Amino acid sequence: MNYDEFFRSKLQGLREEGRYRIFAELERQRGNFPRATYHGRPNKPPVTVWCSNDYLGMGQHPKVLKAMHEALDRSGAGAGGTRNIAGTNTDHVALERELADLHRKEAALLFNSGYMSNMATLSTLAAQMPGCVVFSDALNHASMIEGIRHSRARCLIFEHNSVEDLRAKLASVPPETPKIIAFESVYSMDGDIAPIAAFCDLAEEFNAITYLDEVHAVGLYGPRGGGVSEREGLQHRIDVIEGTLAKAFGVIGGYITGSATLVDFVRSFASGFIFSTALPPAIAAGARAAIQHLKESNEERELMHLRVRQLRAGLDRLGIPHLDNPSHIVPVMVRDPVQCKLISDTLLDEYGIYVQPINYPTVPRGTERLRFTPSPLHSEEDIEHLLSALSAIWTALRLKRAA
Repeated sequence: MNYDEFFRSKLQGLREEGRYRIFAELERQRGNFPRATYHGRPNKPPVTVWCSNDYLGMGQHPKVLKAMHEALDRSGAGAGGTRNIAGTNTDHVALERELADLHRKEAALLFNSGYMSNMATLSTLAAQMPGCVVFSDALNHASMIEGIRHSRARCLIFEHNSVEDLRAKLASVPPETPKIIAFESVYSMDGDIAPIAAFCDLAEEFNAITYLDEVHAVGLYGPRGGGVSEREGLQHRIDVIEGTLAKAFGVIGGYITGSATLVDFVRSFASGFIFSTALPPAIAAGARAAIQHLKESNEERELMHLRVRQLRAGLDRLGIPHLDNPSHIVPVMVRDPVQCKLISDTLLDEYGIYVQPINYPTVPRGTERLRFTPSPLHSEEDIEHLLSALSAIWTALRLKRAA
């Protein structure tokens, strides 16, 4: 077999479909989010980033940077190895306590990423409980799917956000069978929100563990940023709340929270935790500072949601089609991979606006989109510039507008 030729042919297939991904080399500007230097366009003004998951701009917040500088000066760059071998840094311990408090749980456990926290936790829980069946929402994130597959447990996929289909599938399994219901609060591509209370009702009725991924909600919802489950007063009904430090909290890493026994079980059996080098202490310190700030401040959340409303109102005014949803995610629907890439390129090259096209396999074919995430640091002028650019492109390409 000619391996390189095989690889080239597969890559050419992506190009022909219009979904070959080209990275734009951006350099975030400290203290100037959402501006970034675009190195593909030398000697030009900074571009405005419209698709960052640093939803609140906390990656640039003075409190976060100060905490990281202090930890770097105190402990150095790296953690030195796994927590089992190299030791647990005090910043890890302090952050886990902060996270447990955020979600009103007994304990928390850090991972290197949200992907790893989902994969390691779900694979460990489902594999270790004899005969376990996992009930997984049809639109769950790839990291959740990978964890369930890795466990080799039986998996029943229920229709997205469907209480009725989940009930039917739960009822099809013997009552004594260990069960996990795995779902997300905010779904990152469509921006819709799960019926968490109804899922909790079913979990209690059928004696199942609830596993809630709040990665696109922590920091953004609830009076202290505990996510949708906090906003709806449901934290105490969720067995495992999983989250990330890489989005609203502005750094990197993932975590789970739950009972002390469950968290200790995952700590003791999850290979993804046991064999991974720990997060650098400076990262843990920065994340803790972000969480502490957002527990006390609603200013960033309120302004972000205002900017979301303003963008949606502008899109409606211009007839630019977008998915209506109750979250902070604004998907502008293009429904064609080639056109989606063309719009993205035009926004960047002609208007200094950076937003990545979203296509298959992240979303189904025919639902290609531009995913906008307004932040509290986008100005009203930024929104008007974006709307003007989109309207001009829609006219130039003769794209259909919403009624």
